[in-house]
Amino acid sequence: MVESQIPISDYQTGNTLHKWDLKKLHSKHKTLHKYSYKTNSINKGYANRTLYINLTTGEIKEKPVTNQMKKTFTGGRGFGLKLLWDEINPNTRWDSDENELIITTGPLCGVTQYPGSGKSLCLSISPSTDIICDSNVGGFFGPYLKFSGFDALEIQGKAKEEVIIVIDGEKGNISIETAPDEETNSHLLAEQLTYMYASEDTDRSRQKISVVSAGKGADNSYWGCMNFSFFDIRRKVARLKQAGRGGLGSVLRDKHIKAIVAKVNDFNGVSNHPSDSDTIAKLGTKVHEEIRDLDQYQCKMRTVGTAHLVEIMDDYDLLPTENYRFGSFPKASKIYSPEFFKHFSKIIPDGCWHGCTMACAKTVDAFSITTGPYKGQKVTVDGPEYETCGCGANMSLWDPLWILEFNFYCDTYGIDTISSGTAIAFYMEMYEYGILNKERCAGLELCFGNGEAALELLHRIAQGDKDEFIQVAGKGIRRVKDWIIDKGWGESQLVNDCGMESKGLEYSEYVTKESLAMQGGYGLTLKGPQHDEAWLIFMDMVNNQIPTFKDKAEALHYFPMWRTWFGLNGLCKLPWNDVEPEGNAETDEPAKVPEHVQNYVQYQNAVTGWNVDKEELILQSERCYNWQRAMNVWMGRGRRKDDWIPYRSMGPVTKLEYLSRKDRYEKVLIENVEVKQKELERMSTEEKMKILYDYRQNQYQKLADSVYHRRGWTPNGVPTPQKMKQLGINDKKMLSMLQEKIDEDEKAGLNKWGGNYKGKEKPPVKDLKYWEKW
Repeated sequence: MVESQIPISDYQTGNTLHKWDLKKLHSKHKTLHKYSYKTNSINKGYANRTLYINLTTGEIKEKPVTNQMKKTFTGGRGFGLKLLWDEINPNTRWDSDENELIITTGPLCGVTQYPGSGKSLCLSISPSTDIICDSNVGGFFGPYLKFSGFDALEIQGKAKEEVIIVIDGEKGNISIETAPDEETNSHLLAEQLTYMYASEDTDRSRQKISVVSAGKGADNSYWGCMNFSFFDIRRKVARLKQAGRGGLGSVLRDKHIKAIVAKVNDFNGVSNHPSDSDTIAKLGTKVHEEIRDLDQYQCKMRTVGTAHLVEIMDDYDLLPTENYRFGSFPKASKIYSPEFFKHFSKIIPDGCWHGCTMACAKTVDAFSITTGPYKGQKVTVDGPEYETCGCGANMSLWDPLWILEFNFYCDTYGIDTISSGTAIAFYMEMYEYGILNKERCAGLELCFGNGEAALELLHRIAQGDKDEFIQVAGKGIRRVKDWIIDKGWGESQLVNDCGMESKGLEYSEYVTKESLAMQGGYGLTLKGPQHDEAWLIFMDMVNNQIPTFKDKAEALHYFPMWRTWFGLNGLCKLPWNDVEPEGNAETDEPAKVPEHVQNYVQYQNAVTGWNVDKEELILQSERCYNWQRAMNVWMGRGRRKDDWIPYRSMGPVTKLEYLSRKDRYEKVLIENVEVKQKELERMSTEEKMKILYDYRQNQYQKLADSVYHRRGWTPNGVPTPQKMKQLGINDKKMLSMLQEKIDEDEKAGLNKWGGNYKGKEKPPVKDLKYWEKW
């Protein structure tokens, strides 16, 4: 540890107002457990071992990574699923002692020549959903974990007091230390530990430290995110990226982990010891040149990052406003990306891992905070990403400065912007209808556009306010819906139709009413409605590339599998399709970006020494995707009823919504439902809405039928043993469990078509023989 104080940063971040005495802070630490290991080299992308830590018993040990484990699970998220399967049981819940928090890497993680190769994959049982949630994140921790000697970190049990786990890849030591006096909120804690554990008092030494943490909001909500740090050597500040979804930060804090620190020795572009480094360099150079030459004309990721989507979504009526009631708004231009560009520090490249020329990690420096515990301080804000901007729109808050403050507090408190923003938008709609009011909301006037009340709610959740509403609000939409209905305050159908959650996870920020495929991309998912599985709005709604159920089912097979692949390998998916090679639009399948798919085939082969093709990449994902669905089934979820989505994501819940897009909806009634024009003229708005409601619910069930069949699942959504065997999975415990669940469904009469097929309509899947025997 360097015995120094933190200096004033050139960027005057809030952290630098605190000149901590690091020696004094560190002197309060007590080492509870220590473990030494041999620091072996990486071989063809793998460290060939994982690290297990049990905080209850103090056990620390290494587990081997076998060739069979690589063949079945590839790495990353796949390794996490395997490790969880071996340690938990069907009754394990998020706060159970045996629940695990897992951080994994992947064979391509840590490469510096190919953009987007620094991702970590995090898994645990989610407090929001009670099933496994996976979340990917940038920052330096994943690569540093691997370069310290481990393909995954597996943490079980709970500490009796606040601890820091230190993985010292320089010396080959792992320690569990008490940490009584350090800060909890991440923008401060990451800075403290980065300086504290650096071997020398130099920026280069600090750059070899990465910290995982979650702030006070993760203590007191189900929305906890984990912040992964990367030391910005130009700003001299520890910046943060988030594993945001599913409340994994709440699991971290429930285990009494204040932080996890990874520390590495020197590394370089070939620290992965790939099979063919020349090929990797050539592939990387090609993509770097595409990004350099084409990004400015395509997505402008290097200029404004994912915030460029705000104006696109608004233009296509897809930007959620007022809790997804509408897809555009007259004030939306106030939060278009040029408005944020005015505040960004103009430093390029700005990536969250070395060598990533996509450089989408935008930053606002010396941002003045106006509310909460850091009022009056200047801080660095990473972002905002599109999703956080969309949360502002969803709450009808059109001030870029408000969005930046919301972004900062969510990050440092360890709160997912998506879940909190979507949830608060729902609370605001309930407030508008009088279902909630000032008295029921702990004195907060949670109406649309009240940014002061929204931030105050966030602060009170982070503070652990004991008011009943504050307590339940931090547990998310599903619990608040049940609370409202139990209180008798609102009609259950309206409340359930408006609450934008599925499986207990809040929706990310896209309006899906006119895209059946995207409704499936949210509902027919493993962890809940998150766009990282399948983002099909443009293929479906804008370009009409997948018009039939068969087309949609094929897209809902391929794209979730393809996107899963990035999580198996430790990659960011943005370099795949957020910059496209010239001529991509003229290819047979432009949505797949076939040239880039082939890049990834060569990339994986060059690192691992394998000889796979593009079909094998999909099979790698299918094995893990089906394994995770099977684990959901094992845990009492993962059936058709669990793939329910709220009607707000299908169509208009209220008369106001219907009338705002009346021509659109009546065109559907005439052309798709075949309602005669004269009949339509005689109907009330409520009658038209009821017909549309039934039609769109039915369409979704037909889509589920098609997707389940395409994926090789039963009509109730359960992967069959035959499908698992076809994928090369022969785990007897897994196959036996699936057969038992299918037999239970058969006795209950659940293996039937979900769609309501009448008249000339036929089931969209013709070949039912697959389902006749299991």
